[in-house]
Amino acid sequence: MKKSLFALLGASLLFSSTVFASELADNIKQDYDEYLALLFDHFHRNPELSLVENETAERMAKELGSAGFDVTEGVGGTGLVAILENGDGPLVMVRADIDGLPVEERSGLENASRKQQQSPITGNTVYTMHACGHDMHMTSLVGSARQMSARTDEWSGTLMLIAQPAEERGLGAKMMRNDRIWERFGQPDYALALHVTSRGVAGDIILGKSPYAGADSVDIIVHGVGTHGAAPHRGKDPIVLASQIVLALQTLVARELPPRDSGVVTVGSFHSGTKHNIISDRAHLQLTVRNVTPETRELLLNGIKRVAENLGRAAGLPEDKLPEVIVSDEAVPPTVNDDELMARLRSAWATDIGEDAVVSNPAGGMLAEDFPHFTTEPAIPGVYWEIGGTPAEDFEREAAGGAPVPSNHSPLFKIVPESSVRAGVESTVVALLAIMGD
Repeated sequence: MKKSLFALLGASLLFSSTVFASELADNIKQDYDEYLALLFDHFHRNPELSLVENETAERMAKELGSAGFDVTEGVGGTGLVAILENGDGPLVMVRADIDGLPVEERSGLENASRKQQQSPITGNTVYTMHACGHDMHMTSLVGSARQMSARTDEWSGTLMLIAQPAEERGLGAKMMRNDRIWERFGQPDYALALHVTSRGVAGDIILGKSPYAGADSVDIIVHGVGTHGAAPHRGKDPIVLASQIVLALQTLVARELPPRDSGVVTVGSFHSGTKHNIISDRAHLQLTVRNVTPETRELLLNGIKRVAENLGRAAGLPEDKLPEVIVSDEAVPPTVNDDELMARLRSAWATDIGEDAVVSNPAGGMLAEDFPHFTTEPAIPGVYWEIGGTPAEDFEREAAGGAPVPSNHSPLFKIVPESSVRAGVESTVVALLAIMGD
């Protein structure tokens, strides 16, 4: 009798979960067809650069306010916080980033962005593109808000939705923290965020322990002595010295970092000189430096300074003219998921969405993200997951020697909006109900 009772209870729970999953998926599909598809199209056509996402923030405020949330704008610049209180329970934060990139879109899509904007960095007018999928992130956040607002009888607590600016520059999360977001709106008990990736199959939920690395932006100013190009012996050529520095930096990871540790030192920009026959007096290198531990970060940053300064000495520069190494304040720490919360969400996704929908990504990558500024100091249990955005047949074509799948940040970047947005909304709602649900 007891065995039959437990079997009946198990079957009842399975049936209940299946019904819930089907009902949720159907509701999300209907909302996508009737509303979210047009919203995604709007965001995709109208990207705005970091720190000047004014129209985007205004639209997000309107959407979240219409979903029943109490919205505060202008948090940390163009950021906003939307709150929905629903009785006693945990305070859970979900973040979406809202900025685009200074990239001219060449995806070939009918709704490709042709928007231009003045860069707050250079002052030049540039094309803008959501080349990293933040249009999908915003649409998913709005879709999740609409679902959670319609399901207040299924959960209790306080839901905090954050539209964060300037993720692409690593500034936005820190700016919102500096604007006392926790003191003003409450410190979350849990923090969630997602990111779409073109390197995953559309609709997959991709989960790993450390999905993103820490990153620093580093500038090296190489001083020289200018002279005529026909009389190099009369000066100190900063291009030659900077070139030696670029090559020497490659040995930091190859020969100083333990082989099983991960690190990246990439020189992304090299500027010097004005004319064929002039040896300039200055060169400027811009680097991105990636790490997965504080120890690796220290080793790489110290090594960059040591290499640059000592090659300057070898070139015969005086001590007051040695290369300057400047570490930007745009640094972000590694993203590390909370083990207990990650297991909890993985179980909920497998039960309510499907075991096959959850893909492990234990190795992570060396991409970086400023979400950890929300989850460290003080420590807040957080989970950051990815959503695949590329049809499986595109990977099959690539494997057969066809066109490669464009990466995030490429002018060719594109995702499948419907399956990506629907998976983003469904994974977020299931995660929230797993934390805040009855």
